[in-house]
Amino acid sequence: MPQSNIDAPRVSLDTTDNAVTLVLSGRIDADGCAAVWKKTSEFIIKKTENLSGIPPFILNLENVNYFDTAGAALVSNINGLAKKKGWDKISIKGLNPEYSSLVKLSLDIDPLIHVENHSASLSFIEKKGDEFSDFLSDLGLFITFIGEITWALFTSLKQPFRIRWHETFVVAEKTGVDALPIVSLISFIVGLVMAFQAAIPMKMFGAEIYVANLIGIAMVRELGPLMTAIVLAGRSASAFAAEIGTMKINEEIDALTVMGFDPVKFLIVPRVIASTFITPLLTVFANLMGILGGALVILAFGYPIITYYNQIAGFVTWEDFAGGIVKCFVFGILIAATGCIKGYQTKQGPSAVGESTTSAVVSSIILIAVFDGIFSVVYYCLGI
Repeated sequence: MPQSNIDAPRVSLDTTDNAVTLVLSGRIDADGCAAVWKKTSEFIIKKTENLSGIPPFILNLENVNYFDTAGAALVSNINGLAKKKGWDKISIKGLNPEYSSLVKLSLDIDPLIHVENHSASLSFIEKKGDEFSDFLSDLGLFITFIGEITWALFTSLKQPFRIRWHETFVVAEKTGVDALPIVSLISFIVGLVMAFQAAIPMKMFGAEIYVANLIGIAMVRELGPLMTAIVLAGRSASAFAAEIGTMKINEEIDALTVMGFDPVKFLIVPRVIASTFITPLLTVFANLMGILGGALVILAFGYPIITYYNQIAGFVTWEDFAGGIVKCFVFGILIAATGCIKGYQTKQGPSAVGESTTSAVVSSIILIAVFDGIFSVVYYCLGI
């Protein structure tokens, strides 16, 4: 609905009569402030540059017919700009008593910090130093939470009857059983594609059957655990962060603390246990589906399935299988712990849960990649 002339927001600046008078009129609400905010700032900054001395600053509000919290923010900004230009205080003229409390509140607030911050940009070194400081702070909190989770997990396993096993099984179902179709599909496609790509150069030497060796060792030692962990990082770590982050914003975690429950044992321990034991099981299915995908390629080349089986059984050892499964236990702990920690660190605000969820997924994948590299180095040094 269009505004009438009397409601249309307007602003003007008068520097006569040995005073600086800023006149606001019309409806000063969110839309009105948006219409006059930039012009108000330009008036104060540019039209008061050549004044001799510092005459009184008057804010005339007698023609304002509506005023709300958006208007209070505008008055606070005007007060901040005026103080920046040298005025100790501004005088209010023609204020409707109905709006006096809002105006008084806006004047009691210190000049807006962003008025100063926006004008001074940080140098490259200052920005990187600030980012590095934030990183160290987040890293310290992350390590602290890891210690708390480790201690809570250790004490809970000493008293297993205190663990919320029903919640643990529910989380295991959501994390494992519900994820089985997507893990199986991705592993099958990875095995199929890798077999086709490996068959191209091996066919030149008539060694297509050795595709089975490649698929078997790659899926069991590396791709099976890694693909399963990445899928769970995107699926489960994000879910854990969103659930706990929402509880944090709704102050449900504070309520648990008030009632005498340890939030780490109550919320995080069941998720860590479920994720730790369900990840290896999913990896076994992922290995089988990846090997099955490679089998289709070998069958397409005219080799019988028993030949494919014998190649894998003769090449892949139990050490290879055990090495991949050991990774999965570590990956499961990393996924659950990272998702829960990021959810526990959720801040206030409408986008806080989304930021925590994104951070949980990114951090989980990075940690999985780092620890996978560590395992590869250790296995190589041990000759496994």
